Amino acid sequence: MTVASPTTPSHRAAMPVLVALSATHLLNDMMQSLIPAIYPIIKAAHGLDFGQIGLITLTFQVTASLFQPLIGHYTDRNPMPYSMVVGMGFTFAGLIGLAFAASYPLLLAGAACVGLGSSIFHPEATRIARQASGGRQGFAQGVFQVGGQAGGALGPLLAAVIIVPRGEASLAWFSAAALLAMVLMVWTVRRHAEARQQLLARAKAGGQGPAISPYARSQIIVAMTILIVLLFSKNAYSSSFSSYYTFYLIDRFGVTVQTSQVMLFLFLASAAIGALAGGMIGDRIGRHRIIWFSILGALPFTLILPHVDLFWTGVLTVVINLIMSSAFASIMIYAIELVPGRVGMIGGLFYGLSFGLGGIAAAILGEVADRTSIHAVYQMCAFLPAMGLLAWFLPEPRISQG
Repeated sequence: MTVASPTTPSHRAAMPVLVALSATHLLNDMMQSLIPAIYPIIKAAHGLDFGQIGLITLTFQVTASLFQPLIGHYTDRNPMPYSMVVGMGFTFAGLIGLAFAASYPLLLAGAACVGLGSSIFHPEATRIARQASGGRQGFAQGVFQVGGQAGGALGPLLAAVIIVPRGEASLAWFSAAALLAMVLMVWTVRRHAEARQQLLARAKAGGQGPAISPYARSQIIVAMTILIVLLFSKNAYSSSFSSYYTFYLIDRFGVTVQTSQVMLFLFLASAAIGALAGGMIGDRIGRHRIIWFSILGALPFTLILPHVDLFWTGVLTVVINLIMSSAFASIMIYAIELVPGRVGMIGGLFYGLSFGLGGIAAAILGEVADRTSIHAVYQMCAFLPAMGLLAWFLPEPRISQG
């Protein structure tokens, strides 16, 4: 069995595409991150409880998770780069809807539109990033994810500076970011089209056939199951922060909403560094080792976190997210190498799982917070990284990391 390794015409030609993809990812995830960032505002404005807050997250994230694998599977067979522009149109509509929602069902509808926009964006963007990698898959995914992680971090900060003082309607101002993202997407697709034509020509000249997995079907099923469980542990923990960290800080330490948003920004911003570092290190030492470290390595810090003061809470959350965020690029590339030739489907599946699993966890944790306390949520979540022990059972990679 042989495996066709994706390449691009040159790393130099690919970098503008990767940078543009990272920028659109930043804008996309920045707009998405505004949803949990405005929870304290809409909770007070609409008289919501934690269970209803969790349901908004569930609606947003499950909408994305249900459609992403299907869209990725379809675009594997029928690439549709300009579909990303359509997806951003849904995000634009969702932001406007959330800004002027007069009822709880309209809040859910707006969140669903933003989730649908994400489901269309990620599979095709993942494929383009892989094709533009120049063979450095971890680096390419790291650059792509830096944009997403940075955008996710900016959302709470912008919410603290703009939305908290001016109210829910000011969320509509950010729809301009959706329009800018559409322009960038059109440029990216046109620029990448030339590189893609050269890639196809080289593959044809080299006589490359369809990529075939070197793993047995049973190994693929076991490995995919483990990766999904590991992704759940990572995203359940991250969801506890994106949805409830501000409430935790306000309840336990008595900080202001603005201060809590700034601390949430620090937590999320650390993910950008971790994502890039994890991708680059994974290219050098292997995906398997990064996956093992990035989940289990956070465990000592998550166990300590619920028992420290405000200063050390801020320090530990940054350390935890630096470690845990290094996992995603390696998890997704490992999965792509399990079933080569299905980049869109795997990208959609794993980005979709990130949303879906995070949404399920947010809904469950919201109910736990209502029945016990917000502090109990973080005491319970502290043990989630222990699931990293399952990485021991992953098969050793058989595909070249380069």
